[in-house]
Amino acid sequence: MLVACASLTPPHGAGDRLLSGRLSVRVDSDPPRALSAAFELSGDAGTGALVLTSPLGSTLAQAHWTPTEAVLETPGSSRSYPDLDALAEHALGERVPLAALFDWLRGRPWPDSPSQRLPGDERGFTQLGWRVTLPHDAQGWVQAQRAAAPAVTMRARLDPATP
Repeated sequence: MLVACASLTPPHGAGDRLLSGRLSVRVDSDPPRALSAAFELSGDAGTGALVLTSPLGSTLAQAHWTPTEAVLETPGSSRSYPDLDALAEHALGERVPLAALFDWLRGRPWPDSPSQRLPGDERGFTQLGWRVTLPHDAQGWVQAQRAAAPAVTMRARLDPATP
């Protein structure tokens, strides 16, 4: 479970790309796990930071990563992982492709893995075992679903000012 109160300055570089909005993650495990928070995602898949905040604005968790390490700040602790995938697996209990999230939130497949367009008029693609559906308007949510057990659903809506 992701919960924290910490302060961390996100790394700069790679064009200082910042995505912000609302994020929810649901893992259909026993017991089910869920997270809903505001987020700020900066940097890129190689070097970046993710900050999760509650509806009242308090920091729930922060993560930052480089090509050689990923760190998760939680209440009263800081834990290092060899990579972003290992951090996500510990925090969510499942491997979630956080590196692909930068591209998925921008409505495109991650360039480091093959993808396939969704059939017919559906907007989106499949990649890394996930089905990514894209919104039909600027107010919509990007949704990524993994059907393999346990099923995982991630939904995100970018703030209007986010590119």
